[in-house]
Amino acid sequence: QVQLVESGGGLVQAGGSLRLSCAASGRAFSSVAMGWFRQAPGKEREFVSAISWGGRTTYYADSMKGRFTISRDKAKNTVYLQMNSLEPGDTAVYYCAADPGTIAAIMSGPYNYWGQGTQVTVSS
Repeated sequence: QVQLVESGGGLVQAGGSLRLSCAASGRAFSSVAMGWFRQAPGKEREFVSAISWGGRTTYYADSMKGRFTISRDKAKNTVYLQMNSLEPGDTAVYYCAADPGTIAAIMSGPYNYWGQGTQVTVSS
């Protein structure tokens, strides 16, 4: 059974930082891209960041560039999202995803595997 389990969410004040983790199990994800999406209340899910299978290429939504950093540890089958300078507008449920299937889908989806999400709340 394939599982993606996110952790690291929580409540933080504006300007603070959080580090999200996504641990994959059930198969090796070392050969596929992985990404993060988020969904705020009343809004559609949106792309946050992604990383290529080799970890050399990273992708970010414009509003996250310079504040968020994605990385992966292939040996641990884990991808991370370091989030700095958090803003109230970053409040959302953050979802980990794996295997977009094609390069074209890396920033838009769909992905073949999804986690259950972790809540991030940024207070002003």
